Amino acid sequence: MENEIIGLNKKQKIVKRCFDLLVATIMKIIFLPIFIIIAIAIKIDSKGRIIYKQARIGKDGKIFKIYKFRTMYENAESKTGPILEKENDERVTRVGKTLRRTKLDEIPQFFNVLIGNMSIVGPRPERPFLADKIKSGLKEFELREKVKPGITGLACITLGYYAKPKDKLKYDLKYIKEWSLLKDIKICINTIKFIFVNNIKNVIKL
Repeated sequence: MENEIIGLNKKQKIVKRCFDLLVATIMKIIFLPIFIIIAIAIKIDSKGRIIYKQARIGKDGKIFKIYKFRTMYENAESKTGPILEKENDERVTRVGKTLRRTKLDEIPQFFNVLIGNMSIVGPRPERPFLADKIKSGLKEFELREKVKPGITGLACITLGYYAKPKDKLKYDLKYIKEWSLLKDIKICINTIKFIFVNNIKNVIKL
């Protein structure tokens, strides 16, 4: 259905990479104090690692390790195996719930951007096991891999993080087809608004 999609040309890749490096460097400096506070909170709240590494599908189907603050109990999937994340997940720790609501668990992914296996904006990367499962019923899903996965993306800010794969695909393909630096900047701004509004709603609920 979207076979004409070929990803970004050489010039677009250079522009996008420069934008990624600039934003990731700035954000790493800004979030350093918060990084330390979160690390201490995780260590006090539950046993286990502070930074959680997990295999994800990157550009052209290559597997890489994504970095996140640990939000689940250690070895939370030892009984269930890999399953899709959901709201009100009982595998999530107390601190983890706050990190997920505020999206602060994503901070370590700026290191993924600096390394080069992620972008600031792009389709959210899936886990290999779940990606294969999705592709078996939705073959076009692999077209998302024409660009680097992102910390945020058009599908995320439009549908939220728990949308169905088929719905996410529509917006991810739209993003790839219509990519521009201006669109990346707009998505970043809308992501900040999205997180801010959600955090205000969460405070009101308390």
